[in-house]
Amino acid sequence: MLKFAAACVLLFVLVEAQKPKPDFGLLSDEEIYYINHVAKTTWKAGRNFHPKDHLHVKRIMGTNIEKNGEIIRRKLPVKEFEIKIKAKDLPENFDPRTQWPNCPSLKEVRDQGDCGSCWAFGAVESMTDRLCIKSQGKTQFHFSAEDLMSCCRECGQGCEGGFPSEAWMFYQHEGIVSGGPYNSSQGCQPYEIPACDHHVVGKLKPCSKSIMPTPRCKKTCEAGYKKSFNEDKLYGAKSYHIRGETNIMQELVTNGPVEAAFTVYSDFPQYKSGVYQHTSGSALGGHAVKLMGYGVENGTKYWLVANSWNPDWGDAGFFKILRGRDECGIESQIVAGDPKM
Repeated sequence: MLKFAAACVLLFVLVEAQKPKPDFGLLSDEEIYYINHVAKTTWKAGRNFHPKDHLHVKRIMGTNIEKNGEIIRRKLPVKEFEIKIKAKDLPENFDPRTQWPNCPSLKEVRDQGDCGSCWAFGAVESMTDRLCIKSQGKTQFHFSAEDLMSCCRECGQGCEGGFPSEAWMFYQHEGIVSGGPYNSSQGCQPYEIPACDHHVVGKLKPCSKSIMPTPRCKKTCEAGYKKSFNEDKLYGAKSYHIRGETNIMQELVTNGPVEAAFTVYSDFPQYKSGVYQHTSGSALGGHAVKLMGYGVENGTKYWLVANSWNPDWGDAGFFKILRGRDECGIESQIVAGDPKM
């Protein structure tokens, strides 16, 4: 009888998941109202972008999900854990910001500007955290999104999109220099593309009306930086793909954040709080992010994620997304690597 009941519940969930989602159009007030008052979902929506910013929203998604998946299958090995931890032995809630307080980069939210460089940001953010964690806080090195985005030829087309899988292999084979945010003069190669006001109310200049051109690849550091370009480079020891909810959880707990790619639907840009799951709208494109922790909120399992649309977006720049169901494909394209010490 219990097996029959469980099968009925599973069938109901599958049927509900396959139902077409209502589509109110991109960045519409009607969609916000539906999510907050009609849908009975696990998250809240609100105005993050100007309602006419359709092209800008599509431009800042820079990951070809299908091709990235092909690269992962062809080039990246699946990580095999020497000691596999059972799900019941992992913490129920895990936030690396409290686990590793001597790594302040875990609390940072970067800004990719008006450029489809999410694939590079998800990578360098995770690399930065993982190196700090591995060194027990002794190495505070901000990997440069500028260097990765402009110099990795195999990674794609810079501001016009790229592949997280290739980014981690570039780290392993070519190395990446240091570099802080735009106009920071931090590291060898700070980000050249201005941070911009993606949002309705913000502190920055509005984003441009067209995608920013990809900066040219430079093999030099900023004037006055104390090291040469080659001296500043740090490398990855190996790169890999991680499959399965429990394996992803174990990787986060033992080694720190990973990079994830997923399909963005038109409701996602409206995220404000709670545990996101696709509730309305059609697919806009692919996006890459830093997946950093997990937990349970009001009985709903989630992944904790840092976005790269600056801290004015979403929940101070972060979001939670449904865990355990490969929501929007976020569990299918997890890539990471170990730093070379």
